[in-house]
Amino acid sequence: MTAPGMPYITSRADAPSRRIWFDTSPRHLAGPGDPRHVTQALRAAGWTNHSDPHFPHVVLASPDFRHTLVLEPAPDTYTAWWRISSHTDKERWHASFGGNTPAEVIAGFTDALVHPAPATEPDVWPALQAAEWTYARDERGNESAHHPDGITTMERRATLTSDYFSWIAEVALPTGLGGQRRLWNAYFDDHTPRHLLAGFAAALTNPAPVPRGHYDVPESHLVTQVERRRQGEHLAAAHDARLKAVRAAARKARRGAAPTTRTVPAPSTDVAAAAARGR
Repeated sequence: MTAPGMPYITSRADAPSRRIWFDTSPRHLAGPGDPRHVTQALRAAGWTNHSDPHFPHVVLASPDFRHTLVLEPAPDTYTAWWRISSHTDKERWHASFGGNTPAEVIAGFTDALVHPAPATEPDVWPALQAAEWTYARDERGNESAHHPDGITTMERRATLTSDYFSWIAEVALPTGLGGQRRLWNAYFDDHTPRHLLAGFAAALTNPAPVPRGHYDVPESHLVTQVERRRQGEHLAAAHDARLKAVRAAARKARRGAAPTTRTVPAPSTDVAAAAARGR
């Protein structure tokens, strides 16, 4: 509802109740969705906003400033719109996502970032294999998994001239002339914690549909859209519940990371009395 004295301005950031939503699947072909699925969750986890209000971007930093997120839209799908980095003396890694990467898939990565890290780092590939992706490893240690649709891949690969590995997830559409046209891709350097990559892989393979407008998908012939029985108010309620869960997880992570202090017990009465007699 517009506040008194404020002009009504139509925007894509309008409340979800103003749109008709469709359950869209598969999610990895559903297009970008609402970036607030990622950014508002990070804000709920205590990340601070450092954006310039006069520039079309979002800049967020974690409470300890170890991690940053930059969202800067670009005019083509080959440029990284999302950039997430860790830059401390002990930890440095970088991840990026193209503009058509579904927000729900990016959230698999960022949600894992604000949750407590597991005691042991998980393997990334089992989630993909469980979703019937085909896994392969060559003699150089390069690994890859291919979605049954033939256009979606995730790889850990080194260049021919280097032993440095990086991770790439990509949807590339055939052009019909032997070439390919990228729909979106994601990049992770090999220092990226594996539980973050596992969170990304789990979100990528999640079979649940995602909400999209009827004309908000980049390739409508690749997806199935069914009008939702529950519309904007239910989506808003689900989003609020998500933010509450993120806040709780962030509090748990902060408690787990807080240094513990030993409390020195006070001397007993007998000990204190003996010390007093000795003075």
